[in-house]
Amino acid sequence: MQGLENLLNVVCGWMWGPPLLILLCGTHLFLTFRLRFIQRYIWKAIKLSLPTKEDRGKGDISHFSSLMTALAATIGTGNIVGVSAAVALGGPGAVLWMWLTGVFGIATKYSEALLSIKYRITNEAGEMSGGPMYVLERGMKMKWLGIIFAAFTAIAAFGIGNVVQANSITNLLKDSFGISPWLSGAVITLLSAAVILGGIKSIAGVCRFLVPFMAIFYILGCIIILLMNIGTIPHALKLIVFTAFTGQAALGGFAGAGIKETIRFGVARGLFSNESGLGSAPIVAAAAKTRNPVEQALVSSTGTFWDTVVVCAMTGLVVVNSGQWMKGLNGPMLTKAAFDDIYIIGPIVLTIALLTFVFSTLIGWSYYGEKAMEYLFGIKSVMPYRWVWVFAIMLGSVATFPVVWAFADIANALMALPNLISLIVLSGVIVAETKTHLWDKEKKEKPSCLDALT
Repeated sequence: MQGLENLLNVVCGWMWGPPLLILLCGTHLFLTFRLRFIQRYIWKAIKLSLPTKEDRGKGDISHFSSLMTALAATIGTGNIVGVSAAVALGGPGAVLWMWLTGVFGIATKYSEALLSIKYRITNEAGEMSGGPMYVLERGMKMKWLGIIFAAFTAIAAFGIGNVVQANSITNLLKDSFGISPWLSGAVITLLSAAVILGGIKSIAGVCRFLVPFMAIFYILGCIIILLMNIGTIPHALKLIVFTAFTGQAALGGFAGAGIKETIRFGVARGLFSNESGLGSAPIVAAAAKTRNPVEQALVSSTGTFWDTVVVCAMTGLVVVNSGQWMKGLNGPMLTKAAFDDIYIIGPIVLTIALLTFVFSTLIGWSYYGEKAMEYLFGIKSVMPYRWVWVFAIMLGSVATFPVVWAFADIANALMALPNLISLIVLSGVIVAETKTHLWDKEKKEKPSCLDALT
């Protein structure tokens, strides 16, 4: 088992090395340029994402429910522990690179959602099915590549979205309150089953209430923690910006990081956190009620904004401002130390955030996995997959699988590759749809300086 773990870690390091990171960042920049900095529509996108009683067209769930389900799967331990790991390995400057990755990743999240809506289908049950596998089959006429994407999605879901999440939440409860993993695992499994077995409408119904609560609670908690140490915030901000371009020399227990490490860990953790380019979030975007692909694409793009530009930035500022990163602690220990720095409030914010973040990921990723299975084996495979998913939650709650993290990261990389290929090849389709449903309408309402230049 140790030999397998070492082998997978080597493969994982190679898969998530410079080539894939460059491809991901390059796609972010390429699509940002081709779409004339689509990020400028973020406030319009946020307005579109808000709950409304208006009928938005064909689909299974509302814009808001679709976004909340995607955020449920996206906002997880990576937003807290992952950010701390980036700071521990790359120094405070990694926070800025993580933030910039989120800003440019908005264009990629927009693009993959647009294509998923455009090429979605109605399945045998009368529900919407979409995602990169349908884009690869119907848009690029490469069904074999769609099958590969779906296979790795179904497998990766058990790693990133199930076993490791269940194990994280039960270990947290054991360490914090002495609760047996068997007891907490059983409760979490039953709660998850009650939601997951009901399908997308049940999942979306829970996520539309759970996600806003957990995000607002966590952001407010971080703000309170920062206000209690308000005097050191200017120095922390200066440190984040300055060391992003210079690296961080050794200080205290911190080993020091050069500019290369600062950029690498900031970008990598940012990409892991917001999942832009991974191809997961577009699967639930395809279920949304929308009048045209652009509307839902704009709504989906806000997921990266909230996940990285807001939530990860808050975590990064709390960690850097605490000064605990100078003690040479690893990601999990640094997270705990940074939040423990504020007596009572810090540990409460961290515990509740991790509990809700992990539970939401469990139910959100289950939908991604079942849709991949539906594509591979038909709608009859969905219910058995849900039951296996529920069983895996209990298994992950009471057992530790060190190899799962590395295997999940490898499967995620193999998901990202075909998805990124489709985004680049079909970028012309993305631009055409955006022109028809956004730029031309905008031009009629108000001439743009960018339109005059182009």
